[in-house]
Amino acid sequence: MLNKINIANILFLDIETVPEVESFAELSDEKQELFALKTQYQRKDEVSAEEFYERAGIWAEFGKIICIFVGFFTSEEDQRTFRVKSLSGNEKELLQSFKNLIESHFNKPQHLLCAHNGKEFDFPYIARRMIINGMELPDKLNLFGKKPWEVAHLDTMDLWKFGDYKHFTSLRLLTNILNIPSPKDEIDGSDVARVYYQEQNLEKIINYCEKDTIAVAQLVLRFRNLELLKEKEIIKV
Repeated sequence: MLNKINIANILFLDIETVPEVESFAELSDEKQELFALKTQYQRKDEVSAEEFYERAGIWAEFGKIICIFVGFFTSEEDQRTFRVKSLSGNEKELLQSFKNLIESHFNKPQHLLCAHNGKEFDFPYIARRMIINGMELPDKLNLFGKKPWEVAHLDTMDLWKFGDYKHFTSLRLLTNILNIPSPKDEIDGSDVARVYYQEQNLEKIINYCEKDTIAVAQLVLRFRNLELLKEKEIIKV
């Protein structure tokens, strides 16, 4: 089935998230209690909710999106190109920009959203943050009442599972074993909150997010046994 999909109909993406505020102390007393309850099964007994707060960005209820990086294939004069764009900064504004992009260019039945572990993280996180920000969901993220085959989501980790529901494979591992240039260099996911709040270096995070998005597109090409993207084929818009 993957070989029957026109790759120009796929919007590849990756998101980066951080805790909604820099420190646990900045949360209201009620929010602190709720975070402690939410994380009590993940934390070891000796780890307090405050110590665990650095990981708060992985939950949409306690985090926020600071970057969505998107990419899509086009063809000009018979040359394949992969156009990439970053949406970053104020969360509501970047979510609105992402929604506008989907509704104006990727709103047809044949269009798909694609991310690594997107079904478990990126897609539901974006949808939840849109609702929290008082936004109406675009059809591609609104799953209420949809049958499984009507959900327009493609997940490269899901593709690698081949039906093995318990199998988790990181993007870094997949790119390594499939001989795809690694998207990981200066930072990894555990560094994003520190780089955002302490270094205040959003550009470094955007670059990291860009490499992940390109890596996801490379995976789909590799799964289809197609030639990988060259640097000259990647164009920022």
